[in-house]
Amino acid sequence: MLVKTFGSAVYGIKAATITIEVNVGQGINFFIVGLADAAVKESQQRMVSAIQTCGYHWPGKRIVINMAPADIRKEGSAYDLPLAIGILAATEQVSASHLDKYVIMGELSLDGGIHAIKGVLPIAINARDDGFKGLILPMANAREAAVVKGIEVIGVEDIRQVCDFLSDKLTIVPTVVDTVAEFAVNANSYDVDFSDVKGQENVKRALEIAAAGGHNIIMIGPPGAGKTMLAKRLPTIIPPLTLDEALETTKIHSVAGKIDSGTSLMTKRPYRSPHHTISDVALVGGGTYPQPGEISLAHNGVLFLDELPEFKRTALEVLRQPLEDRMITISRAKFSVEYPANFMLVASMNPCPCGYYNHPEKQCVCSPGVVQKYLNKISGPLLDRIDIHIEVVPVPFDKLYEARISESSSQIRERVVRARDVQVQRYAAHVGVHCNALISTKMLRKYCTLDEAGSALLKNAMARLGLSARAYDRILKVARTIADLEQCENIQSAHVAEAIQYRSLDRDNWAG
Repeated sequence: MLVKTFGSAVYGIKAATITIEVNVGQGINFFIVGLADAAVKESQQRMVSAIQTCGYHWPGKRIVINMAPADIRKEGSAYDLPLAIGILAATEQVSASHLDKYVIMGELSLDGGIHAIKGVLPIAINARDDGFKGLILPMANAREAAVVKGIEVIGVEDIRQVCDFLSDKLTIVPTVVDTVAEFAVNANSYDVDFSDVKGQENVKRALEIAAAGGHNIIMIGPPGAGKTMLAKRLPTIIPPLTLDEALETTKIHSVAGKIDSGTSLMTKRPYRSPHHTISDVALVGGGTYPQPGEISLAHNGVLFLDELPEFKRTALEVLRQPLEDRMITISRAKFSVEYPANFMLVASMNPCPCGYYNHPEKQCVCSPGVVQKYLNKISGPLLDRIDIHIEVVPVPFDKLYEARISESSSQIRERVVRARDVQVQRYAAHVGVHCNALISTKMLRKYCTLDEAGSALLKNAMARLGLSARAYDRILKVARTIADLEQCENIQSAHVAEAIQYRSLDRDNWAG
C-alpha cells in the first residue's frame, strides 16, 4: 500500500515542505531514497524499536520510502516520526485519512518517546503558508510553534499519542499562545540596569547615542574600568523589539536550536558575547551543514567582542562585509543560504598589552613600539566601520562610594525611544531603514546637511585627523543621532563637534 505523509526541511531561516511517500510491498528490504543523509537512514533502527515498544507491528516486508523533492538534501533525525507514521499507515495500523492535513516532525527515542527538534518556527510558518491544517510535533516545541497564527499546533509526547490522534481515538487540544500578551509582559525585564554603574557619565552618553542611532561602538581603557559592565547594560536602553523583529529573531534562534521548551517568543534583544578563541565559521556561520553564527544570533541585538585585539585577525576581518550589508551569505558548491546579520557591534579593548597605557595613576611597563603594535592588530578598515570610539578611564573612589543613585536604564531608554521614533518617521519611505546607522550615502546627502560652521569644523577635522570618506559618513550619522536626541531638526556645529570627539583611535600618534 502506498501512503504519503508530509515533513519539512529547513534551509537558512526558511523551510520547504517534504512529501514522504511510503510503499510497503512484497520482499524484505528497506530503502530510503531522495537525498537523505546518514542520520535519516539510521532512523530504521529507532523506528523498529519505537514501533514495537508501543505495541505496534513492524512489517516484515519490502519498504521503499521516497522523500521528495529528491534534489533537496534531508538532514537530521527530525524525520523519524513522519517516516514511522507513514509505515504504520501503509500497513493499515493507523488511519491515513488525516495525513494530508498535517505536517509531522519529531525525533523518536527507542521507547517511542518524541524528542525536541530544531527549526520549528520556520517549519510552522511554511506549513501555514502551504495550506496545512496543523502541525504535529514534540510537546517540547509546541509553544514555540504556537506563535504562528492560523495553524493548529498538536504537541505530542510519544508515537502512541500520534497514532490515536490520527485514528480519532484521542482528542488533543491544540497549543495556544497569546503572543501579544506574552510579548508585552516580558519585553523589558532585565536583571541589570544602568543605575548600577557609578561614574562614567561620558561613556554612558556615548552608549546612549549608539543605542539611539544603532551605531557600532568601541571602548578602550584599562582593566577594571567598567567596559564589560557597561556593555552588558546596553540592551536595556535599546528600544524594545517590535513583534516582527521578535519573530525574525526567534526564527534564527529556532534554526540554531537555542530556544528552550518554556519559551515561545524571544522578547528581549539578543546579547551575544563570544570568547576571543572563536573560529571564523562559528562567528559568521557555516559548517558542512550551514548553521547561523554569532553575528546572526545577535541579529536585532548586540554582539559584544571583549578584548578585541585578542581575536584572530581572520575572524575580525570577516566582520567587515556583514557590518556593511547587514546580511551574511554562506556559499557551498551546490547551494547557498543567507542569514540576516543586522546587529550592533560593541567592542572593548585595553590600550596596550599590560593594560595601563594612559592610566592616570599606574605606569605602563610596555616597551617602546609595543603599544602601537598591539593596536595594529585591529585593521583600519574595521575601525572605519565602528562609528564611536570612546576612552574609558577608571572610576575614582569618591564616585564609587557616592550614595547618589545613577540614572536608570528606563530613563535613558525613554530618550532613546523618542529619538528612534523621529528616525522611523523620517525614513518611513525607505524600506529596511529605521535608524541613522542604516542610511545610505545618497540618503546621507539628503538628511544630514550641515550649516557653514559645521562644514568648516568637519573639514578641519578631516584634514587634521586624516579621516577616510567612510569615517566622514560615520561622523555625519552620529551627528544626526545627537541632533535627534535633542529633538533638533537640523544638525548644528555642536552636534558635529561631539561626533568628531568620538573618533579617538583616528587621532594621529594616539599611541605615542
